[in-house]
Amino acid sequence: MSSLCDYGPEVAAEVKQVREVVASLHEQLLKWNLVVWTAGNVSQRLHSADLMVIKPSGVRYEYLTPQSMVVTDLDGNLVDGNEAPSSDTASHAYIYRHMPDVYGVVHTHSTYATAWAATGKDIPCALTMMGDEFGGPVPVGPFRLIGSEAIGEGVVQTLQRYPKSPAVLMRNHGPFTIGKDAESAVKAAAMTEEVAHTVWAAEQLGGVIEIEQKDIDSLNDRYQNVYGQH
Repeated sequence: MSSLCDYGPEVAAEVKQVREVVASLHEQLLKWNLVVWTAGNVSQRLHSADLMVIKPSGVRYEYLTPQSMVVTDLDGNLVDGNEAPSSDTASHAYIYRHMPDVYGVVHTHSTYATAWAATGKDIPCALTMMGDEFGGPVPVGPFRLIGSEAIGEGVVQTLQRYPKSPAVLMRNHGPFTIGKDAESAVKAAAMTEEVAHTVWAAEQLGGVIEIEQKDIDSLNDRYQNVYGQH
């Protein structure tokens, strides 16, 4: 088993920085009401080595510090840390191995997104913000048991069919989101819960009006390439 000592100073410096980022982003999961107790996790992949930083398993959020974050390789093997890594580590690692442009992964059990996952239904694209962020519906992935890379495999398979979406609702489990870094994946998790809640409310009023795909494509192109600071 390798250790962080086997890597050079550049890697050690990035690990220190990413530990700080990942620890602080777990606070954002609480802020946006995306998790309860010890559920959920954030990870970020390093640029300087095939390593990732992830939350330790079963540790309450108020006890998380940069030092308590765990470093593993992209097979989920422990490289540095005093705690056991998250039970979702193997799935995060699978996503990173099979989606080389992804550098952040988040999993939550946020209420409304998880409710959609329990129904096995996609969240239909009925909001312009969904066209912006997801480029279509938020898709449902297959049912998979926790503790192996099977969930990660389901996430990757689903996103291959919905390449514009940064989110998958794993059936009977909850959302997984991806991004160019962990902050982007946390944003996607917050947006997923927002649209899950809004579309659910719309359905209580009598159904939703889905947006035509050509308009979704236009919205997504503007949001991804024009909106914001570039």
